[in-house]
Amino acid sequence: MLLLAAHPDDEIIGAGVLLQRGADVTVAHVTDGAPRAPADARAAGFTRREDYAAARRRERAAALALCGIEPARQRDLGVADQEASLDLAALAHAVLALLRDVRPALLLTHAYEGGHPDHDATAFAAHAACALAGTAPRRPASPTLVEFTSYHAAGAHAPRGEGDAGGIALGRFLPGVDDTRAVGPMSADPMRRELVLQPTPDERAVRERMLDAHASQARTVAPFRESGVERLRLAPRYRFTAPPHAGRLYYEQFDWGMTGPRWRALAREALARLGLEEPL
Repeated sequence: MLLLAAHPDDEIIGAGVLLQRGADVTVAHVTDGAPRAPADARAAGFTRREDYAAARRRERAAALALCGIEPARQRDLGVADQEASLDLAALAHAVLALLRDVRPALLLTHAYEGGHPDHDATAFAAHAACALAGTAPRRPASPTLVEFTSYHAAGAHAPRGEGDAGGIALGRFLPGVDDTRAVGPMSADPMRRELVLQPTPDERAVRERMLDAHASQARTVAPFRESGVERLRLAPRYRFTAPPHAGRLYYEQFDWGMTGPRWRALAREALARLGLEEPL
């Protein structure tokens, strides 16, 4: 299995229990977890962005060591936090190179749900790379594409925990929507089912220790400690040029230089460069 996550700690939030049960797992991160804005590094106790990124790599290594994933099976694509959307075509090719190197039977990644632009960029790159795989000589066969939950603002609950900005739904997927509708990118599939992993007490304890290892993200991961239940599903085919849900996207509440319309324009441009058509 290749687990492709946007930021260090996303893999634990979405699949910390599954990682403990996997025997042959490579974990790759699209970003280094450190935004370019100096305020983010300072808020985490660092003077320079580079020091913040290095700390996040150390935290990642310590967390994954708890479930036996050594540094040799940890990969970095090296994009700055909040910038994964800026060149989606290049990111798709980078993921395709990972598929060629790792040759996984299963690729596990984020859902397209409007929670964070880097999450959506990672989902786009995974789907695009799988679409490209196997279409030319020496390219790898396309793996089975599976996704884990993160967070989104569609039908969200009341805020959970200090630091939440507006309503956010944690640990549950957006419902499938027929992709012929104006809003909703997912192809309807009445046979699609979620796999729900219930952790044992020991697995829950290890997951907590893995989250503890990400000390610089203590406030961010706090809301995700409430439940160790994990939900996985076969990834639907997405229309990345359609909004993931009606209304305001969760990341549009923040000054990250990204809006839903801009993100979708970048996706449309990348699809043209890659020669791909939707749904992916």
